[in-house]
Amino acid sequence: MLDATGFKRMRYSDLLEQMEEQARAKYGENVSTSALSPLGILLRIFAFFLAYVWQGVEQVYYSAYRDTATGISLDRIAPQVGIKRFQEQFSFGEIAIVGTPGHTLTEGTVVGTGTRYFVLNDDVTLDDDGKAAADITAQEAGSGWNVAARTITVLLNPDANVTSITNPAPIAGGRERETDAEFRARFQQSVAGGGAASVDALRGTLLRLPSVRAVAVIENTSLTSDTEGRPGKSFQCYVLGGDEQEIADAIFQTKAAGIETHGDIAREVTDIAGYRHNVKFSRAEVVNISVHANIKRTSQYPSDGDEQVKSEIIRYIGGEYEGSYFNGLSMGAQVVYNKTISAVYKVSGVDDVELTLSGDSKNIEIAPYQVARISAADIEVSSHV
Repeated sequence: MLDATGFKRMRYSDLLEQMEEQARAKYGENVSTSALSPLGILLRIFAFFLAYVWQGVEQVYYSAYRDTATGISLDRIAPQVGIKRFQEQFSFGEIAIVGTPGHTLTEGTVVGTGTRYFVLNDDVTLDDDGKAAADITAQEAGSGWNVAARTITVLLNPDANVTSITNPAPIAGGRERETDAEFRARFQQSVAGGGAASVDALRGTLLRLPSVRAVAVIENTSLTSDTEGRPGKSFQCYVLGGDEQEIADAIFQTKAAGIETHGDIAREVTDIAGYRHNVKFSRAEVVNISVHANIKRTSQYPSDGDEQVKSEIIRYIGGEYEGSYFNGLSMGAQVVYNKTISAVYKVSGVDDVELTLSGDSKNIEIAPYQVARISAADIEVSSHV
C-alpha cells in the first residue's frame, strides 16, 4: 500500500492473515484454515505467490529514487542530472619498435608482457633508422591491463625483422564498469550541476566528465590577490583525474563571463564565435594515507577477513581495490580516525582494533585542494585471537 509515509509491502504473513479473515467471513468462524486443511493449503499457495508480486511492486517503487535504485534503473534516472555510468574501458598507450628499416607491422599485430597482450591500432612502417612508434590497445577491458613502463617486450608471433619492442611509458586507461556504489556516490556529488556560473555548478559539471574523481573549487571574492596568489574576483578548480582539454572546455562553458580562472595548467578554448580564451586550473594534490590495523578476532572472523578489512578502509578513504575505484572522501575532507576504526568493525568477527593512520592515532587534516587516497599495499592488517 502507498500512503503519505511511502510504500509498505504486504508480506507473506500479512497476506495469509487477511486471506484467513476473508475465508472466515465467507464460510463462517468455524471454517478450518490450518496448514493441513484443503482451504488452508490453497490460501498459503496464493499468499506465497502474491508475496512475490508485492516484492516486485516494491522494487519498481524504489527504482525511481537515487538512493535505492540499482542496475539499469539507476542508469535511467541518472541522465536527469546529466551523468552516465562509466563503462568498462580498454587500456591504451604507445610502444617503441626497433628493427629492419622499411619493414611493416600490420594492424592487429599482437604484443604483450607474457601475461597481458595488446594489438597494434594501425599499420606501422619502420623508418630509415629502423625505428617507429605505434599505438596499442588492450585485448580486454579492465584495470588489470594497465601495465608499468618497459614491461611490454614480447612479440606474439616472432619476426626476424623486429629486434626489440618496449613501452617507454605506462599503458593506462583501463577500468571496470562503474559499480552501483561508485555511480551513486558520483551521482550524489553532481546533483548541483544543472545550473551555471556557480561554485556548485562548476563542481557538478566537472564531476560528470569521464575519469574525474574529485573536484574542489576555491574562489577569491575580494578585489585583491589572496595569500595563494589567486587574483581578485577569480576562482581556481582543483581536479583529480580527467582529460585536460575536456576539463578546460567544461570550465569555460559553466563559468560566469568576465570572471578569471586561475591555476598552473592553461588550455586554449575556442568559443562559438571563434574567439580563443585561456582557461586555467590545477591538479588536485593526492595525500597518500597508510594504515596499520592490529585486530583481535573472534571465531566469526571470516577466512578472508584481512582482505575485507582492506576493502572497507579503501571504501571509506577512497582508492582502487580489485579493479573497482571508490570515490571515498571528497576533496578537502579530513581522514577521521574514529571513522576509519568504524570501517574495520563492519567486518564480522572483529572484537577489538588498534589502528594507526600514517603512523599516528589522530585525524589527518586535508587541505581544500588535497584529496586523501589509499591503496591495498598501504594497508597492513594483522589479526590474532
